[in-house]
Amino acid sequence: MEAMTEKMNVESFNLDHRTVIAPYVRIADRKALPGGDVLIKYDVRFTQPNTDHLETKTVHALEHMAAEFMRNHTDKLIDFSPMGCRTGFYAITLGVEPEDFFPILEKTFVDITEATEVPAANEIQCGWGAHHDLEGAKAQARRMLAEKDSWSIVTAQ
Repeated sequence: MEAMTEKMNVESFNLDHRTVIAPYVRIADRKALPGGDVLIKYDVRFTQPNTDHLETKTVHALEHMAAEFMRNHTDKLIDFSPMGCRTGFYAITLGVEPEDFFPILEKTFVDITEATEVPAANEIQCGWGAHHDLEGAKAQARRMLAEKDSWSIVTAQ
């Protein structure tokens, strides 16, 4: 398979997914807004691309839990959304640099491991309230925490 030669509009489409080593956390994009604020988009990768993926119910539970719990540790989270490939999530923040984001993410994963339920996992607050896996989400959060010392390593050295 040939490497990409044409630059794509989507940053992650320009990333050679064969060279990354999950789990990792990296800045995927940085946008300066007209008013001077900066949005920082993180690639929070749980599983190895094209080798493994998160189960759909686990993704859904992690999405709810991280989006809710992370806001207990920062008011600068804009969004926490799953990747369509089900290997990770994008976290969009208002100017949260890695030295601050990593501890927020760690606290969030600890919260997930200690949770007794998935927030808003019901038909009133969610479009598919029964479609969550609390234990799967907790297991993935534990795995991410176990690997936290290598989050900043994106590719083999």
